[in-house]
Amino acid sequence: MGATYSSLMKRIVSLLPAATEIAAALGLMDQVVGVSHECDFPYEANQRARVTHCPVHDVGLTSREVDAWVRRMLRESGTIYVIDEALLRKLRPDVILTQKLCDVCAVGYGTVARLAEALPGPPQVVNLEPSSVADIFDNIRRVAEVCGMPERADELIKQLSDRIEAVRRRVNLIRNRRRCLLMEWVDPPFCCGHWGPELVEIAGGHDPLGRKYQPSVQIDWREVLDARPEIVVLALCGYDIHRARRDYELLRSFPKFDSLSAARRGEIYLVDASAYFARPGPRIVDSLEILAGILHPLEFPEFVSRGPEDPRVVRIG
Repeated sequence: MGATYSSLMKRIVSLLPAATEIAAALGLMDQVVGVSHECDFPYEANQRARVTHCPVHDVGLTSREVDAWVRRMLRESGTIYVIDEALLRKLRPDVILTQKLCDVCAVGYGTVARLAEALPGPPQVVNLEPSSVADIFDNIRRVAEVCGMPERADELIKQLSDRIEAVRRRVNLIRNRRRCLLMEWVDPPFCCGHWGPELVEIAGGHDPLGRKYQPSVQIDWREVLDARPEIVVLALCGYDIHRARRDYELLRSFPKFDSLSAARRGEIYLVDASAYFARPGPRIVDSLEILAGILHPLEFPEFVSRGPEDPRVVRIG
């Protein structure tokens, strides 16, 4: 059996934090030889070679400065990331996990595909491009199949699906569907897209500006005021609660912020979107549970924020 397993082992390079988490949840972390600069979970990911770099990663720019830099780089060069070709060649991957979904989230698929063609093998480039929870589960199946472990996907997806259904059953007993605005960026404002509005819906709410199964887009602040959200969740794409706390102070300066029901009632929440909401892997179900605790704290007390030091979610305001 050992020989059979050894013959199935693939050398995996993951260019996506979500893909790294998927590989780990499938028990494939020992086959991951390289990761992106953003891959930080599970702990073992921090011990792998990092094959990408982003010049503005953790350099302290404001949200507007980050937005302007990203737009300029995509316009001028088509990418915001640098990939270490020499290191990638040295790692000799059999499989490269990447995506076409968003050029802001990871190295562009075209760049990776062209580079892979020049590598020995060449390695198989696997595109993970989810827009929904079902797509995320399909990605889990895809990674498991490519790595020769399809049965592991069935087990993992069942566990995750059972947790989702547990939330659905309890939400079905709740009549009040609260208006919950999930914001992916503050300056300029962006609504949420893809699986974000779906998570809000399953958790028993309604995102009046969300773009279900579609990319998020920049919105006008007037649209937020007109939407009259009862709850605002700052899920800043790629950032944690510390950054969300900084941008909350910025949000408070927007015209008529205090007129929002969410502001008056102190229903502003900060979440670690880097770990959860913006990372379409197994922890997307944790994101759903966090939302259930935000939207219906009496019905889901086990998911409610544990206070200002909770690394998942903090209520503020």
